[in-house]
Amino acid sequence: MHRPLTFIVAAATATAALLLAGCASNPPPALPPGSPPIGAAPLACAAMATLTVPASAIGLPTRGAKVTSATLVAPGGTGAAALPEYCKVLADIASIDPSAPAIKLELDLPTQWNRKFLMFGGGGYNGLIRLPPNGNVPAGPADQPYPLGRGYATVVSDSGHQAGPMGALDGSFGVNDEAVRNFSRDALKKTRDVAIALLRQRYAVAGPERAYFAGGSTGGREALAVIQNWPDDWNGAIALYPAGAAASLDLQFGRISQALARPGAYPNAAKRKRLFDAALQACDELDGVKDGIIGATRACHARFDPATAMVDGAPLRCANGAEGGDRCLSDAQIAALKVYDTPIRFGYPVASGETGYPGFNLWGSDLGMDGPLPAQATVTTLALGSEQPASPMPAKAPFGPAFWDQWARFFVTRDPAFNSMSLDPTQPGRWQARISELTALQDINKTDLSAFQSRGGKLLMAHGTNDVLVSTRASEDYFQRLRKTMGADRVDAFVRYYEIPGYGHAVSTTFNAAWDSLTTLENWVERGIAPPPQVVADTLGVPGRTRPLCPYPGYPRYNGSGDVNRAASFSCVQP
Repeated sequence: MHRPLTFIVAAATATAALLLAGCASNPPPALPPGSPPIGAAPLACAAMATLTVPASAIGLPTRGAKVTSATLVAPGGTGAAALPEYCKVLADIASIDPSAPAIKLELDLPTQWNRKFLMFGGGGYNGLIRLPPNGNVPAGPADQPYPLGRGYATVVSDSGHQAGPMGALDGSFGVNDEAVRNFSRDALKKTRDVAIALLRQRYAVAGPERAYFAGGSTGGREALAVIQNWPDDWNGAIALYPAGAAASLDLQFGRISQALARPGAYPNAAKRKRLFDAALQACDELDGVKDGIIGATRACHARFDPATAMVDGAPLRCANGAEGGDRCLSDAQIAALKVYDTPIRFGYPVASGETGYPGFNLWGSDLGMDGPLPAQATVTTLALGSEQPASPMPAKAPFGPAFWDQWARFFVTRDPAFNSMSLDPTQPGRWQARISELTALQDINKTDLSAFQSRGGKLLMAHGTNDVLVSTRASEDYFQRLRKTMGADRVDAFVRYYEIPGYGHAVSTTFNAAWDSLTTLENWVERGIAPPPQVVADTLGVPGRTRPLCPYPGYPRYNGSGDVNRAASFSCVQP
């Protein structure tokens, strides 16, 4: 039998008042009702296995939660990955709809706790505890302890469904309304509230003194979702390469899918390498030095055209635009890439208010080339894959088209046999109302963060300029909208947005970013120290080289002398 949580509201109120008195300018996050009894002793890890969490302790409708296991894990690991002793708690949150899957979570509770809480976001369509909570923040530093190693209590969930063999590309849960709402945002609040309720029992406290969220891609969208929708729960967030306007991005994926699916339009890995080389030869030195990284991304895109570009002294475009082998691009391939590079414009209103989604920074990005690094396979999967989009969607199709295929079949039409290539994202016909409804759920685009800012909340955003899965231009657009809504000075007081030249989506063979964002966020929230000039390190392209991490719209430009692998040889300049 599971032991119910005991809730005494008066004790929680008194404890919260004491905490608020000590930290008035940056209060602890809001707590579920009640607290452990006065004088209660912390629970042993084994005793956590008997706990349940009533629905009344969870801020959105559920049928409550129960712990399914609690295991004391011995210290282990070395270096930055060394972990202390901790209690690994697995729990299920029951959905209201009996046919909807449970939300499964893992909560890691260190024996020596630093009184702080960190929730990780997921990736893709989630469906699994993709990043174990004993791992690192996205693009985290290789030389600093992971959050659990720093003493954080950490949690991550599967967002309310369990993926099949397709893993994070499995969108089949989209046929269930509650599962869609959980994935879109609701599981975030439910997971947080259950984790806090269990944490309070383990440590016999009213709650954590600070609560942070960190995620990339879908997890970056989730970071934005929690501070937009439940600002009182969080002191700070880290949002890397955030897929914020997710439904609008899906519609852009549909447009790109159909462009790449046209006869002769899909470039193979050798052609992608020629395009990459052509862009480097045209743009690499725009940032003052030839180093294999295009720092001046916007300047490059203003001048580079694959139809007229040269590579190794020869035209990149094949003779007469016809298919000419691996050393050139045909007109069909150039046309498809230009669709990828340009925005989709919706010809109809959607409930989120979005009117389109930007194109991508393709020129100088790794679209999936052959290369010796083990990470190349992942980069290729997240870019153009190795099979042309079609219906049925091939197993090795580009990630974006595969994502679109799942969304069109399960979220929009709810017909697994539907041909996703037949749905025009710019003129969806009878599916327009459903698409509009999904944008209201999945586009995380609120630009008034006053509630989060007024309680001292801080947001760190970063995006690689060579991301071809979630557009860097979309993050730029969201940041600009924030400043327009709230005012530039006010936004600059609690938000930083950085761009990282050479960095792709989550991983890069050109410049694989590592940045100690968590320490930066802690110092800003807990000590009032605004982020000083930041440095980002490369762990794969040229391991150990560093660059300044420049606040948007700045980029790192070589000073004209000094080691090209040291950040000190570069300065952040405006385009």
